[in-house]
Amino acid sequence: MWVMLRRLYPDEPIARCTVERRMRALCLAGVSNARSATTTWQSKTASYPSDLVCRDFTADAPDTRWVADITYVSTWSGFVYVAFVMDLFSRMVVGWRVDTTLRTDLALDALEHALWERTVISIS
Repeated sequence: MWVMLRRLYPDEPIARCTVERRMRALCLAGVSNARSATTTWQSKTASYPSDLVCRDFTADAPDTRWVADITYVSTWSGFVYVAFVMDLFSRMVVGWRVDTTLRTDLALDALEHALWERTVISIS
């Protein structure tokens, strides 16, 4: 609103706080460009897995300790889910998968990719 008023009346100085105060008095609000999407609904009664690594994210040798996570990324065409498996020794992602739906196959495919990658590397 403030930008529009400055364009319409370029010779008259208009303060942002004045526009904000008058819009609030008229119960007007601007429209946000940001879209928000609810991607996760947390259950109040569900049990969650315990911390199996006890917050110790170190490893003494390669392929002795892996961790995995699933997250979502906003793209121009919508949300995609990313599952990845990470080796704690090298801090490298050893397996990953991307999908538009959050299903069990996403995590299993990322784990299979990690196992395949490590098998191919150890054979070579």
